[in-house]
Parts: sequence; C-alpha cells; structure tokens
Amino acid sequence: STGKPKGAGNSHRALVNRLHWMQKAYALDGSDTVLQKTPFSFDVSVWEFFWPLLTGARLAVALPGDHRDPERLVQTIREHQVTTLHFVPSMLQAFLTHPQVESCNSLRRVVCSGEALPAELAGQVLKRLPQADLFNLYGPTEAAIDVTHWTCTPDDVLSVPIGRPIDNLKTHILDDGLLPAAQGV
Repeated sequence: STGKPKGAGNSHRALVNRLHWMQKAYALDGSDTVLQKTPFSFDVSVWEFFWPLLTGARLAVALPGDHRDPERLVQTIREHQVTTLHFVPSMLQAFLTHPQVESCNSLRRVVCSGEALPAELAGQVLKRLPQADLFNLYGPTEAAIDVTHWTCTPDDVLSVPIGRPIDNLKTHILDDGLLPAAQGV
C-alpha cells in the first residue's frame, strides 16, 4: 500500500467467482504447490490461501519477510517444489536478480498484479523461466482482487496488456470525460 492501510469489503459471491475463474483458467491439481507469501493484510493473500485448499493442491507458507528476500524465495521454491506464486512486478524484478532463478524449475505459473508489468520484465521472466507461464492480472481490491487477465507471450515487446475480464464480469474503457471510448482504444 502506498498510503494508510484500509479495509476493503468484498462479497463471498465475488471471491468465490474469482476462485472458480482461477481454477477454470489455470487448473491447479494435486501435483501443484502454491506458495503463500503475501502478507494477509493484502488482497492477493485470499487466493494464495484458498485456491490450493479448494483444489487439493498443496499450500506452502513462507516465513514472515521471505517475500522480500530472493535467496529465501529460491530456497523455498526449490525445497517445496512450488509450482505457483504471485509477485508484484517490483518484487519480481528483485527476484530475478538472484543468479539461481533458473534452478526454480518446478515453477509452472507466475502471477503478477498490483503494479503495471513492464514488457521488458515479462520478457526476462519468459526467458529465464521458460517452463513457467506468466500471467498479468489487473483490478482494484474492491472488485474481488482482480478483474482482468492476460497470458504473457514473447510478442508483448512494447507493453503488457491488462487483458480481458474474468468470468461473470464486464470491463468498460472510458475517455477523459468518463464516456465509453471508441472501439480499439
């Protein structure tokens, strides 16, 4: 958070929709391990805790502060054979500074949200972790964490799109006057 922390309400229905969409889109199973490393005061921790528990996947819980330490993250990913984890892009950039990132060969899904994902960073992830898919998610906390999704590709060289709406949601692009923008904007 960039300001004073505040609570944001979410409905059970919205969170269930979000978790069901994640499972439909990214299909965790019993062979997966999700690393829960986001402090529980942040919205992302909701899916980190509950998605694996809903699907029969394993949940590995990082020690407090490990989310800021690339060395500990690499060790934890390798030790627990983590397949799925989340980063805000600035922390993903820090993680990529570790010389042994490529040894995290269990990773299959890297989820980014919370900040704009630079195309250059996305390209670095796809090169250094070629076995993993990289997903860019976008949305306000109040809308059940994220509302749009994009699967990154090497073609995302200029910018990484925020993508399309998750299931059961619509998004609207508005101009400066808060009117619907033209198609293709």
